[in-house]
Amino acid sequence: MEEFSLKTKIYAGAGGVSVLEKFGAKRLMLVTDPYFMKNGTAQRIAEASKAEKVEYFDRVQPDPTVALAAEGTAKLRTFAPDLLVALGGGSAMDCAKAMAYFAQGEVPLVAIPTTSGSGSEVTDFAILTHGKAKHPLVDEKLRPAAAILDSDLLKELPPGLIADAGFDVLTHAMEAYVATGAGAFSDMLARESFRMAYAVLPASFAGKQEVRLKMHLASTMAGMAFSQAGLGLCHAIAHSLGGVFHVPHGRLNAVLLPAVVDCNANKVASRYAELARCAGMAGSADAVALRNLKNGLLRLRRELGLPGTLSQAGIPPRKLTENMPMIVEAVMEDPCIETNPIKVEEFLIRRVLEQVAGHA
Repeated sequence: MEEFSLKTKIYAGAGGVSVLEKFGAKRLMLVTDPYFMKNGTAQRIAEASKAEKVEYFDRVQPDPTVALAAEGTAKLRTFAPDLLVALGGGSAMDCAKAMAYFAQGEVPLVAIPTTSGSGSEVTDFAILTHGKAKHPLVDEKLRPAAAILDSDLLKELPPGLIADAGFDVLTHAMEAYVATGAGAFSDMLARESFRMAYAVLPASFAGKQEVRLKMHLASTMAGMAFSQAGLGLCHAIAHSLGGVFHVPHGRLNAVLLPAVVDCNANKVASRYAELARCAGMAGSADAVALRNLKNGLLRLRRELGLPGTLSQAGIPPRKLTENMPMIVEAVMEDPCIETNPIKVEEFLIRRVLEQVAGHA
């Protein structure tokens, strides 16, 4: 029996942050990073809520740690807000989600993404780092009460961030579409997300702001899809590598995705072919469509200036070899592999990593 649910209310469009006033918050806590505090965006959004008292937790850094989430949780409990707002990319949203979760209260969370990538604004996932490992939290309680997709916040995105985040969207959609938990509703969202992201990502990267809302929508749809269907080997390996080497998550996905497609294609070639066709990469035979899909991903990766190997991404092959046992162990413990279309074993992880390692 298929089950699908989405508790997050979504507001999308220019000027979307104005709806914060509708929540009637008296005490608002806003979780963000130092950048949005320095440029005044955090304060402007807090003012839009009309809250009487505002508390900021602006210490979010990329790959938020368990210790940081604990610090934020303590501050959340002390301030006791009636509305929690996350402003930023996946790191800010994951940190705020973990804070609300660990506080074990009932404060509603409104997520305001400023990048089009993680989909965290609608998922029951949060990624925290401890030591050299990333730990995915998975629980329905992590889903925000609302998400505000305000295209006005996307005007100043640097091209590199657009590329990294955009490939994360494509990976979310592809992995959700072939995941063992996929169903009719997640399929619909994954297909449209992949089609839309593949079509508009180059234009967004080139600076065309009129497509930024479409990319934002594609990111959110992919988040809805994988939150229901699951992810797979690409994300599990990216989590592990990111924990050790601190390379941006979307960039790692860009390196890994074609190799993971090769691994999974023995079982789900027809599903990949369906995605290729919906994105305009025609091929009457599945084998042709699959080849077109892989070539399309490689071509897009080059167009976005993303690395093709881990070496090019800043991970020396020697360091990869030295850390291989720890990386493989972390992948095997990652919940994302549970919904990969083929069973993940250690030799498969090593094969993918060797394929994408590159040269010194």
